[in-house]
Amino acid sequence: MSAAAAVHWRLWHWNEWSNDLLYAALQLRSAVFVVEQNCVFPDMDGLDPACAHLCGCDESGRLLAYARLLAPGVKYEEASIGRVVTARDARGLKLGRQLMIEALRLTRERHPGSPIKIGAQRYLEPFYGSLGFVTLGEAYLEDNIWHVDMRMAC
Repeated sequence: MSAAAAVHWRLWHWNEWSNDLLYAALQLRSAVFVVEQNCVFPDMDGLDPACAHLCGCDESGRLLAYARLLAPGVKYEEASIGRVVTARDARGLKLGRQLMIEALRLTRERHPGSPIKIGAQRYLEPFYGSLGFVTLGEAYLEDNIWHVDMRMAC
């Protein structure tokens, strides 16, 4: 399957998406962040209703990739992108890069002039660096996983 041709990207607001898609997003986040990474943490942190939700689905409507977009002031002073995740069976298709490129485009469109800050898992620091993010400060342990704060200028 060609990932570029097969994935349909759509941005959803909290009151727009279906119960099925919401369930799929929460299930994907849980499968990767809680089960696969063996990390018990409060994924439903109360921020989802204030976010826009970017979903990449295949032609059958199955969710393959997801990220949430946060306006300035929701989590950080800057705009932010978080909960970036790709389904295990869709890895290797470069969907993570496609997802982030689309998330960056939409974040810039929605919040022009705002820098973008992320809390990245440390092992992904080179990936986010390749997109233009710069590391801020030292690594820190969050939910038993090393993270770094990263920022991209506007």
